[in-house]
Amino acid sequence: MAGSTRYIRYILLAFVTLVVIFFISSSSSTVDDRVKSATDLLKKQGSLFKGHSPSSDSTSPSPPKPPPRFHSDEEHDTSGQVLGNPPSLSEESPPEPMPSGHSNATSPNPSSQKLGTNKQPFTHNPVAPGERMNATFVTLARNSDVWEISRSIRQVEDRFNRNYGYDWVFLNDDEFDDTFKKVTTTLTSGRARYGKIGEDHWGFPSWIDQEKAATVREEMREKKIIYGDSISYRHMCRYESGFFFRHPLMMEYEYYWRVEPSIELFCDVSYDPFKYMAENNKKYSFVLSLYEYRETIPTLWDSVKNFTQSFPQHIAKDNALWWISEDEGKNYNNCHFWSNFEIGSLEWLRSDAYIDYFTHLDKDGGFFYERWGDAPVHSIAAALMLPKDEIHFFNDIAYYHVPFTHCPTGEQTRLDLKCHCDPSHNFDWNGYSCLARWYDMNDWEKPEGWQDEQ
Repeated sequence: MAGSTRYIRYILLAFVTLVVIFFISSSSSTVDDRVKSATDLLKKQGSLFKGHSPSSDSTSPSPPKPPPRFHSDEEHDTSGQVLGNPPSLSEESPPEPMPSGHSNATSPNPSSQKLGTNKQPFTHNPVAPGERMNATFVTLARNSDVWEISRSIRQVEDRFNRNYGYDWVFLNDDEFDDTFKKVTTTLTSGRARYGKIGEDHWGFPSWIDQEKAATVREEMREKKIIYGDSISYRHMCRYESGFFFRHPLMMEYEYYWRVEPSIELFCDVSYDPFKYMAENNKKYSFVLSLYEYRETIPTLWDSVKNFTQSFPQHIAKDNALWWISEDEGKNYNNCHFWSNFEIGSLEWLRSDAYIDYFTHLDKDGGFFYERWGDAPVHSIAAALMLPKDEIHFFNDIAYYHVPFTHCPTGEQTRLDLKCHCDPSHNFDWNGYSCLARWYDMNDWEKPEGWQDEQ
């Protein structure tokens, strides 16, 4: 009996032991699974923040795709950031398609593409709907201007072009370096293009007496005339007067907006100035006007009068002669549009009338024997060869180029345009400005508050 009882206890003990072992085994497996799952989750979470794959491979895999926020066609750079898409665009509200005439070839250049080529995949979705004009920004710059022009590009993009994606053409008398291309391509929302100016357009023409030109430069240096002794400044003025619009890159466009280094735009430009120019038959435009230094252009008007006698067919009816002359054309009053800002028609500049005009002035040699600037050259051409209603004053494009500011007159106008310019700096009604004369010629009523800005 005692032996039977002992055997039964052994059997029960063995059974209990087996049950305990089973539970321990099952619990251990569950814990391991949970620990493994938590570890995997932490790895995944960590990989999303650190930019690595959950895989334990030693290779560097592609970064994970971020949660859907933008249109599915967007492209990413190597850091996973979206390029060129405004934050307001979502999957539920896809961006407007590119208007007709624009294709992938006119979009910005990601860093993986060769800089300065036309093969640039689409990465920008313009916010503003509607047709785009065949237009471009154009900048004459050197490699050393990269940071100054970067500031200008940022201003133009933030205030206008980020919503429109227009191209940008950069021209230089030397090759652009990689730094200039890399920085400017990154900043532009449209296609960035780079062109070199030929020696035939940036140098002394064959008919110029260089000894005479050197003597003039020395005399101007002694008189302390601004840029009076500069050779490069004269090449620039001649190039802007007669050649930039004939560069092979520029030949592809119909309208241009000139932008120089270190400018500012103070107000939002919420419409397309290129489209305005086209729809309203405007050929030339300005924001600032002033008197030219008489010492730099002593014989310019004589050359102009000789041109008008030789080419009377190029003089427009109802032109703006009154604005540039106070004695019906006998003398030039030195008023000119400040040409560091221009939006204009390239087809007009390439017309027979303008080419005849520039060629006549160029042969007279005043770009080198004096210091003719492109501002009076352009201004006189527009005033004489265009009807005055084809010249537009962009009052709503607030602009600064050292040392002058155009700040729209009228507090409500500035508020509506989200301007940040100081109206006390507005040059428009200064005695050295020619804008009041422009208003008088057109019989326009001056804006309310203009007297306070004199």
